[in-house]
Amino acid sequence: MARAFALSASTLTMLLAVTTAPITPAAAEETSKPAAAKADITKGGAIAQAVCGACHGPDGNATGPTFPKLAGQHAGYLAKELHNFKVVAGAAEPARYNAIMNGYAAALSDSDIQNVSAYYAGQAYKPATAKIKASVDLGQKIWRGGVAERGVPACAACHGPTGAGIPVQYPRLAGQWGEYNEAQLTAFKGGVRKNNAAMTTIASRLSEGEIKAVADYAAGLR
Repeated sequence: MARAFALSASTLTMLLAVTTAPITPAAAEETSKPAAAKADITKGGAIAQAVCGACHGPDGNATGPTFPKLAGQHAGYLAKELHNFKVVAGAAEPARYNAIMNGYAAALSDSDIQNVSAYYAGQAYKPATAKIKASVDLGQKIWRGGVAERGVPACAACHGPTGAGIPVQYPRLAGQWGEYNEAQLTAFKGGVRKNNAAMTTIASRLSEGEIKAVADYAAGLR
């Protein structure tokens, strides 16, 4: 559905104004860090079956939009979010709050997180579809070009023209439940989800109708 395109200078300017982290693939991170141990997919699968599968599906394809699809998501992003659900030393609360996930994440070790993230990343995902025909044009406009008059950059600038995302920082949104995409943007807008300052700023500048339109449009990307 989506086609490759060049980002305009205005879009890049807006992006730099709201993004606090550099827009680079994970491969551009410091090479001086010690190499992480290789993930154990078998152990990750066991955790998925025993702990995560009831909500997200044993293969990461949740059966309804209450829970996100995890299959095919970037392992680094999944690991980051699981760590955000945990309370780190010296912090009073986790970076990301969810009454269910905070408890489950707290019980996972660093190696558990690495293993289950790698397992879900390797599963074939079954994409959701866009459902709101009336808002396709608006959703596409925001995805590709943002909302210039309010300083909203194109979603594609970080999540890619086809919604594939950029590990570790930007998740794949293509084929994710539109309702889940909408819920997360709404959470960022309302300050309920606080673990990405750039997304809080961007979502705060979108109307409810714009959020619904672009969230549904992303669900239809492939």
